[in-house]
Amino acid sequence: MKIGTKEILIPTSMVGNYPNPRWWDATFSRSFSGDQQPPDSMWQEALEDVINAVVADQEAAGLDIISDARVHGDNYADQVLYYYMKRLGYDLKGGHLGFPIYSRLHAGTLTQPIKRHGALMVEQAKALRKATQKPIKVQYTGIQVLAQCTNDLHYKSSRDRAMAMAAAINEDLKEVEAIGADFIQIDEFTWPYFFEDYAIEAFNRAVEGITKAKIIVHVCWGNWGGTPAYMPDSTAQSGEIFDLTQRKGEQPAATATIIPKAYEAHINVLNLENCGRRADDLSGLDVIKKHPLPPNVDFWAGVIDVKSTITETAEEVASRIRKLLEYVPADRLGVTTDCGLILLQRYIAKDKLHALVAGTQLVRNELAAQKKAA
Repeated sequence: MKIGTKEILIPTSMVGNYPNPRWWDATFSRSFSGDQQPPDSMWQEALEDVINAVVADQEAAGLDIISDARVHGDNYADQVLYYYMKRLGYDLKGGHLGFPIYSRLHAGTLTQPIKRHGALMVEQAKALRKATQKPIKVQYTGIQVLAQCTNDLHYKSSRDRAMAMAAAINEDLKEVEAIGADFIQIDEFTWPYFFEDYAIEAFNRAVEGITKAKIIVHVCWGNWGGTPAYMPDSTAQSGEIFDLTQRKGEQPAATATIIPKAYEAHINVLNLENCGRRADDLSGLDVIKKHPLPPNVDFWAGVIDVKSTITETAEEVASRIRKLLEYVPADRLGVTTDCGLILLQRYIAKDKLHALVAGTQLVRNELAAQKKAA
């Protein structure tokens, strides 16, 4: 797989939030606005320093693609509610979300058209591009996710809201691409539960005109409050406070809920939480045999369990990758963490990144030996 200017077999990367240095979380992350600051300002120095710190951890582990690590929030809820929504013109007052898996979070309120009130990921992308010579990945919260997390007092339909959201984020993606991002990742972590009727259309509007950066859609089952979980079944009535313990029937299959619908999105990479936390359910891999990847789409899979404090051995990671190779050819496969590492201590997160790279190298060596022997 071509990553930057190099051909890299089974490239490695991490997904989502990374445990920030504590000095950043204690002060700057709580009020980081995303605004451009003078080069000699304390805020600008702090942003570049924190990006340098998380880049150093990734480079020390040997990752092939370096990510922004989402330093702009000290947890995922802050990143969604207090950062993105502020930048898009929301009033943060609102009721609780209706999702069982995220019911502790609040929905921001819209009373005006959605637009960018300043950049979302531009300053982080600039600092990231400055911090490393390796290929970089800049990450965004998904269009469906943000559109669903809304108490809408402005738009007449959810589709109108989502398309306005997509247009605003598209402006940001274009700036980030111009900075030199090799990959742009959009996290649609509510797709496994259902696709809204606007989901693919809004996603494609968000990435419209992006031609140089490769587009990744990361799909997982959440990483907040002990997820994965699942939605009520057909016995639930509209507006009902549904007791999940009374759910009839079986939990829906995991990645089988994504494929082939996700192929309709304009993506270069489909990145699924798969062989780490969800190693019990390889339904998505089975579905790949029935619905093969489109020629222009590569497959990246999570092989590191971000919910466990136990660090995988290199051999455990290698074993998960070997399983993936039964379904996806090596030249179209990449491996990542299942989701963000932010709920772990930083020293554990570092070890897991090292395990990811070490296990991948074992498989690369095996494939090289097989090629030589052939």
